[in-house]
Amino acid sequence: LLEKGAAVDTVDSSGGTPLYRASRNGHVEVVKLLLERGTAIDAVSSSGETPLHQASRDGHVEVVKLLLEKGA
Repeated sequence: LLEKGAAVDTVDSSGGTPLYRASRNGHVEVVKLLLERGTAIDAVSSSGETPLHQASRDGHVEVVKLLLEKGA
């Protein structure tokens, strides 16, 4: 989808971005790809959480490390 021009910061009905969803689900490779494509690393969901909040709360250590390395 990204190769076809899909927006990396599209917000879904609950206020989450693709990075937020990938972080919440521990998808490290997807997080890397989205960051490479320029997604907003500190975008806040409608519940007031960032991707870093989600990854840390759900125990996704590798995603947390990556987000911190990239400036979250």
